[in-house]
Amino acid sequence: MMSTPMIVFLVIATGYIIGAIKVKGFNLGSSGVLIMALIFGHFGFKIPGEIQEIGLLLFVASIGLIAGADFFRSIRISSIGYLFIGFITIVVGALVCICVIVFFDVPKSLAIGIMTGALTSTPGLAAAVEATGESVASIGYGIAYPFGVIGVVIFVQLIPRLVKERNTDDKSSDNDKLQNQYKTAGKLIQIEKHGLFAMALAIISGIIIGSISLPLPGGGSFSLGNSGGPLLSGLIISHFGHIGRINIRADKKTLEIMRELGMILFLAGAGLNAGNGFVEILRENGISLLFFGALITAIPMMVSYLIGRKLLKMELMKSLGSICGGMTSTPALGTLLNSSEKGDAVTGAYAMTYPVALVCVILSCQIIAALF
Repeated sequence: MMSTPMIVFLVIATGYIIGAIKVKGFNLGSSGVLIMALIFGHFGFKIPGEIQEIGLLLFVASIGLIAGADFFRSIRISSIGYLFIGFITIVVGALVCICVIVFFDVPKSLAIGIMTGALTSTPGLAAAVEATGESVASIGYGIAYPFGVIGVVIFVQLIPRLVKERNTDDKSSDNDKLQNQYKTAGKLIQIEKHGLFAMALAIISGIIIGSISLPLPGGGSFSLGNSGGPLLSGLIISHFGHIGRINIRADKKTLEIMRELGMILFLAGAGLNAGNGFVEILRENGISLLFFGALITAIPMMVSYLIGRKLLKMELMKSLGSICGGMTSTPALGTLLNSSEKGDAVTGAYAMTYPVALVCVILSCQIIAALF
């Protein structure tokens, strides 16, 4: 019988190999770890739940610490449209998910997992697993994720061809480019240089925040949990950057490593736990799950595009950039940047929309799990 470290790193190594394989320019990336974890789990391999939990905490706290510096600064009058796109994209996806649960009798945990995969949101999957208490959400995520990635990439390439709007450089003074400059008076006390202190602080305070329970109508309750609490804490800590003269800003490179480490530990744990019923669920619902995933990917994009273009009168590239952010799709952003001359406009729209969508998808998973 293999040891826990052997299982964890074997899943990670083989997962990265699978994730690196490209088919017509598309690859699974880190999600290959989830696929291999599901396969290993099918054959009975398991690891302690604490590894998955530590991965979750590292992952969401890192995201909060990375995004926080821009998140609150992006909330201004000129960016309300982008914030609304991030909000409405996730709300529409959540409504489709609720319809899948209510009208098609898909198990709640599986449907929420499909939603997170269709919206390509690993933090959403983390929230789904925690909120439902069932790792089966990972199966839904794994099934819907490939279409979620491909669907957004195709959408942002197809729309410009259909509308045939000229793609010229944006020379306006308000190019929506977020500035990430920090000016703090006086010299700060540096406890350690990499930012691990900030990470620990975000996790500790996040666990406390996540444990606060709010009553809901009908006798239920709602809390941010270990997926939402550290995210919120990380956003706040990163925004302020210091407590008195103590520096609590983390090095971005460290955070990116912690984010990746946390994500793969979480994916490995979730996949191994869910793998036991993976084949059975595919046999029973395989085709229908793909269809539901396609709906949850396509409908939010179309609604957000129409709102952005018709109601908010956004330029084409800014509208598509905000949709990439609303769908939390970095691959689609890369595709859009490669085909557009409006790099600043696209990146700015994405950066302002993404954090809102990130928070909303986590809250949506928790609310659906609590109410349905």
